[in-house]
Amino acid sequence: MRTGVLSNDQIIEFLNDNFINTWVPNCELGRIQSLREPIAKRHKYEGKTFDTTHPLAQTIIKGWKTGSKKGSPVDCLVISSTLELMGRQPANELSENIKYSRHRRVEYYLTFFKKALEGKQPGLGNIVLTPEQPSQSVLDLFRTPTVGYQDYTVVVIDTTAFENGGTLSIDLEIGREEGEAAFYLFDGNIELSTEEESPKDEITSVWGEPGDTHQIMYVFDQGQFFKLGVTGHWAKDEPCVNAFHAKISVEENQSELTN
Repeated sequence: MRTGVLSNDQIIEFLNDNFINTWVPNCELGRIQSLREPIAKRHKYEGKTFDTTHPLAQTIIKGWKTGSKKGSPVDCLVISSTLELMGRQPANELSENIKYSRHRRVEYYLTFFKKALEGKQPGLGNIVLTPEQPSQSVLDLFRTPTVGYQDYTVVVIDTTAFENGGTLSIDLEIGREEGEAAFYLFDGNIELSTEEESPKDEITSVWGEPGDTHQIMYVFDQGQFFKLGVTGHWAKDEPCVNAFHAKISVEENQSELTN
């Protein structure tokens, strides 16, 4: 990236005016498993240490685990002065029309940095929906909860690109293994309780048996983050694991676009 978009004069000027800029190799923080032992031996030989428990290092590591789980050689992370993660853009997640157009890359990254500074947290959702890519799918597992513990599989949905709002649709299909599923839609700022059998802060919810299909729909006025929490139904006595498929999409508000 240093010979790509980050070498653009406009990007350089914006970064220098608004950020303290630095970089760290992924291998130094242990992200690349095959290099952990060689890096540790090198540090020992050189008499150096790299404190991965430092709050800045922990925020970077959090950035790897936040949002999409696709691997990428370069992650652009925006971190606040209090070491909170504000935005994330992996190079491998750029769409093809942006990746191969220098002009579009520059415009895209400028927009990314500006959204991060505005507190819109770009790239921090597992599913990032935009007018250009308004639909994505998730295939994952859910588990029945143990006694006194609600075990959620959480999908974070980023709809912040839809500034005028829209309709969020989640088409759900439950796998055919044993295990009923409960699906809860939450506001993105809600911390999911592992102790509540029936969450109090849900926006809406559905539940079903193996093989069932359901749909969640929610109209929102302004782009935001959502959390989809999926868990096995409490009524199931025996512990089990089942799969679910979710097609998540947004239809942008047309009335706002035409005004």
